[in-house]
Amino acid sequence: MISEIRVAELAVWLADTQRQAPFLLDVREPWEVEIACLADSSNIPMHLIPLRMNELPDDIPIVTICHHGVRSYQVALYLENAGFEQVQSLAGGVEAWASNIDTQMARY
Repeated sequence: MISEIRVAELAVWLADTQRQAPFLLDVREPWEVEIACLADSSNIPMHLIPLRMNELPDDIPIVTICHHGVRSYQVALYLENAGFEQVQSLAGGVEAWASNIDTQMARY
């Protein structure tokens, strides 16, 4: 079962300079990322993950991100099945982030 991380937990993690930051993998389409995204995230649309897995780190945690958490969960499951050991999906996606962490973030 894929581990999910809540937005508040991720915010604390990103603010902790003593802890290695995760690789933020935004699996939404580019037009969605143009509207709203987490700082320092990398965008690889969901349908391109199988073709671009070589771009993903295998030595640091990966947090997958999408709009509401459904696509990111599916990608996290795919990555785990492909051998990635440190993968979590952001529960609620950027919508939850905009609602609870960065209330100035654009929403769609």
